[in-house]
Amino acid sequence: MNDMDGRGRPQAAGEVGHGHTTVPIDLVVFAVRVVEFLTVILAGVVSLSLWAEIVGAGHAAIYGRSMLAGALIFALVAEIMGTYDVDSHFSLRVAWQRVLASWVVTGLFLVTIGFLLKVSEDFSRGWALTWFVTAAVMLAGSRAAMTLWIRRLKGQGIFNSRVAIYGAAAQGQKLAHYIRGNSKLTISLVGFFDDRRDGRVPVIVDDLPVFGTSEDLVAMIRDGLIDQVIVALPWSAEARIQQVVQKLALTPVRIRLAPDLANFAFAHRPLVLLGDMPVITLFERPISGTDAIVKRAEDLLFTGIILFFIWPVMLLAAIAVKLDSPGPIFFRQPREGFNNQRFDVLKFRSMTHEMGQTDGIQQATRDDKRVTRVGRIIRATSIDELPQLFNVMKGDMSLVGPRPHAPSTRAAGRLFNEVVQTYAARHKVKPGITGWAQVCGWRGETDTEDKLVKRLEYDLYYIENWSVPFDIYILLRTVLAVLFPKNAF
Repeated sequence: MNDMDGRGRPQAAGEVGHGHTTVPIDLVVFAVRVVEFLTVILAGVVSLSLWAEIVGAGHAAIYGRSMLAGALIFALVAEIMGTYDVDSHFSLRVAWQRVLASWVVTGLFLVTIGFLLKVSEDFSRGWALTWFVTAAVMLAGSRAAMTLWIRRLKGQGIFNSRVAIYGAAAQGQKLAHYIRGNSKLTISLVGFFDDRRDGRVPVIVDDLPVFGTSEDLVAMIRDGLIDQVIVALPWSAEARIQQVVQKLALTPVRIRLAPDLANFAFAHRPLVLLGDMPVITLFERPISGTDAIVKRAEDLLFTGIILFFIWPVMLLAAIAVKLDSPGPIFFRQPREGFNNQRFDVLKFRSMTHEMGQTDGIQQATRDDKRVTRVGRIIRATSIDELPQLFNVMKGDMSLVGPRPHAPSTRAAGRLFNEVVQTYAARHKVKPGITGWAQVCGWRGETDTEDKLVKRLEYDLYYIENWSVPFDIYILLRTVLAVLFPKNAF
């Protein structure tokens, strides 16, 4: 990339020369859209061929229209759910989550429409189920193949545009460092340009050459050696920015203005328009808007199903607690929930009544003398946590989320928020009966600061990566954790 001809320009060959061939990533994403649209239809056709004798030739037309409608709805839902965002094409896990979630939503939508229009009886249930399963498998397979293909092309630099940075001082150097450290960008840096040639800028920066002035930059653009220019000057240097932009505006390349040096700390944050004014979004409220509605619906649906099946277990546990030792069946304890708001968490009482604590909480330890005989069993099997399902129905908690802790709980003698300043960040969402940290082994007593820090890392990861499939995965892992407990006592 640094080979230069006699005029100090890159040679017209190889990565940044005339022979450089790029494929716009948008074109590839469009191809993925088309492939998945056709995949949904093809899955329907395959399913129709398997159920041809039951469906009959006379109904082929109505089935065909349904497949087309399903493909169109899937395309719309996938667009809304970010299935075709650039980041989903480089991560197979993200790609599968979004494409399968989009297809599940599409299937639910089609079933609902069929019920409301009273046309579901016109279709073979066997065909519909086969179509749903076949399409899910084909979509997962095709997306896996395309993701691996796209990642391979990205590794070869096929999507990379040749980018020059105007401004070789600290602003430009920090921009170059950011670009090189971001694996998601499809950029090949050509080098720097700067009109200040009086020794104030280096000749080479991190093995990237400083080629020349803005006139040299325009000449290289005319030679077809550069696809994009990023102006990296302090925003206070308005006159210099206007001068170089006026020169570059006459060339057929994309021109961008890098954020000011102070804003590089938030370079990974999204830029949105507030009217016509661009602003940087520092933090979003997680699981908000439509996501919050979906999360609440998920809680109510799954909690209702769980209560339907386990109420006999809860009844037996309540009787056992009452007969084992004097005191109430339930234990109420203040916890901090969403937005640091206090609420009373419900549990089956597992300790002797006079030893229960609502303030100055001392976490249970192994062989804790306060725990009753029945309490030891229900704690080991996590049955004591089941009344929190009522907290979920009330809206204080979710099925899945960071576990709620009492405000006075300590790790190594220090309050949790004293150990980790960002501890309160886990209160951006409702606490959960189970969570990502718990199924990954970080449950039980938090007696050291390291354990608290690790648990917080997992909680924040969950908050930033929440999805319905992720919740379902955690719930399934929870069942295994309950069957094979390690740190519950």
